[in-house]
Amino acid sequence: MGQSAAQGAGQGADQAHSAHSAHSADAARAALAERQGRVVAALVAGGEPPAGFDPERMRVQAHSLLAKRRAIVAKLRPDAAEAAGPDLAAEFAAYARARTEPPPNYRTDADDFAAWLRERGRTFPEDERRRPWWSRLPGLRGRAL
Repeated sequence: MGQSAAQGAGQGADQAHSAHSAHSADAARAALAERQGRVVAALVAGGEPPAGFDPERMRVQAHSLLAKRRAIVAKLRPDAAEAAGPDLAAEFAAYARARTEPPPNYRTDADDFAAWLRERGRTFPEDERRRPWWSRLPGLRGRAL
């Protein structure tokens, strides 16, 4: 009977150790997720780089990611790129800074950017095509016949 009690005590200690290990692993995963979130925020949302990261390298990488994102959005929504015109880089940077969270995917990003441009009064190519042809003539712009 003494040996069975010793085995039970040993199993209890093993279970306690396993529970402590699982808790430690959960805490480590949570800490890692928090640090990763700060890195993503610095790269995508203009947040401060976490301690231990070179701020200049983070700035360069963030700029590169923004350019990549802008290029993909322009391919998905060429009408939005055309509406932004030569201000595309500045407009997209302002739009990206205004977002509180990274977009879930590029299609949503492209559609949100187009909506953002429309809210700021940008005219899209299809808007022009929907207007009567005579209102697009240089001397008659905006007037009805």
